[in-house]
Amino acid sequence: MRAYERLLQYVVIDTQSDEYSETVPTTKKQFDLANRLVEEMKDLGIEDACVDSRCYVYGSLPATKGMEHCPKMGWIAHMDTAPDFNGHGVKPCVIKEYDGTDVKLGHSGRVLCTKEFSHLKKLKGRTLITTDGTTLLGSDDKSGIAEILTAVERIQKEQIPHGKIGIAFTPDEEVGAGADYFDVKKFDCDFAYTLDGGEEGEIVYENFNADSAVFEVNGLNVHPGSAKDIMVNAQLVAMEINAMLPKMETPRNTQGYEGFYHLCSMEGDVEKATLHYIVRDHSREKQEQRKEVLRQIEQKLNEKYGAGTVILTLQEQYRNMREKIEPCMEIVEWAREAIQDAGVQFLEFPERGGTDGARLSFMGLPCPNLGTGGYAFHGPYEHVTAEGMDLCVTILICLVKKVSEQRKKDLSW
Repeated sequence: MRAYERLLQYVVIDTQSDEYSETVPTTKKQFDLANRLVEEMKDLGIEDACVDSRCYVYGSLPATKGMEHCPKMGWIAHMDTAPDFNGHGVKPCVIKEYDGTDVKLGHSGRVLCTKEFSHLKKLKGRTLITTDGTTLLGSDDKSGIAEILTAVERIQKEQIPHGKIGIAFTPDEEVGAGADYFDVKKFDCDFAYTLDGGEEGEIVYENFNADSAVFEVNGLNVHPGSAKDIMVNAQLVAMEINAMLPKMETPRNTQGYEGFYHLCSMEGDVEKATLHYIVRDHSREKQEQRKEVLRQIEQKLNEKYGAGTVILTLQEQYRNMREKIEPCMEIVEWAREAIQDAGVQFLEFPERGGTDGARLSFMGLPCPNLGTGGYAFHGPYEHVTAEGMDLCVTILICLVKKVSEQRKKDLSW
């Protein structure tokens, strides 16, 4: 079975996570896919396949005879889809021999345009898989799951020698909780790769340092007719907070290694206002400087309006995985070589976001991220090609062969 055929089966299963839920997993429907995957894994010869009570799926291919000396490699993908857009009732559309022009997405009125998505032209001649315009597709990250299991099938059928290969599928990645209950000890791998990226050939081993910042503003509400030197309008103070931030350091105005402050939401009235930000930078030093800017804003406004007017709460979300990958750059080099062996040009860039791999790297499992062949995730314009997924499978096979050439004693980390 080709990877895209598996994908078409997986995307119709609704697995959206819920950022407001307090359960684990955040939606019980993620078990629908988890249980199916366990059965499929067992059919593929993964005898220890199982799903735990928190919806984490684990399994492994033991090292083939004579390959026990090889490093233990893991492959990880996530089962949930993003809560940003409708994920129920997905009806994937398959366009064979795509002609490289604009695509009408069903009867939704939406169009996948080459003007907005210029890469579409290079997908000409491939089998393009899109949404019908009313849902997301779920290629993020069901393409990763499909590619992992298709690679397992090839390994088994072609009897490719290999060291231990650990496999895991996680819930709740899209709401930042995918690594919360990941059992690194049970997984028992020396390193791993998340398959959760975009274009085939991508390697990501550095990402943002990330913190959330919440400003609570406590105003003083009195009759406006007698408010002189008394009223403190929490909404105006909130506007003042945002005006004190560097105006060009927003997502709209930054790229590459440039960090930002992003105002995600704000609400309030005269008496109370709240601003929710995310703060990002690839440099840990610069990230600390950004947080100090926020602390200075809190201090200055409290000096101006009175103690307790502004309360800042900072919370760490994740850190740049490069810190943990640099001591073991062999795993990045193996991926580069595997991608080239598959006939693909490798693409490297700093991830302007985070992955489960970032948190897993700080949990003791070095974990770069690889592409899955998909584009425009989290919305109605999401798409992927069958051929791109095939190449991702081939990259995994080449990676198995590359890692099989190594010995555990050669690992320096």
